[in-house]
Amino acid sequence: MPSHQPHTIAPSNLPKTITRYLRAHHDDDTATAVAAFTSDATVTDDGRTYQGAAAIEQWLNRSATEFTYTIELTEAQQTDPSHYVATHHLEGNFPGGSVDLRYQFSLRDDLIERLVIEP
Repeated sequence: MPSHQPHTIAPSNLPKTITRYLRAHHDDDTATAVAAFTSDATVTDDGRTYQGAAAIEQWLNRSATEFTYTIELTEAQQTDPSHYVATHHLEGNFPGGSVDLRYQFSLRDDLIERLVIEP
């Protein structure tokens, strides 16, 4: 199998850093979520990019209060040892009411270096 082709994995096989971040984000545990990122990490969500721990912390705090929603991890994929995608289904009081989002993770030294969230 070519290393650039994503393949489906069990969500339980996502790296511990990713599952720790996802759990912390779901539980509104900002400190634990931020600790899953490298100090120079970037997050791109809803067309905006946040770089560094302080900006990512502000993004997490804002996203936790902006809307009320449920989230379910529906699929996980691995492209190579440092690139993963976790697809989530969200339902809530945001425009449109439901969406499937792809959380695309790039890891470095067992931490999240880059996260891109998009439909």
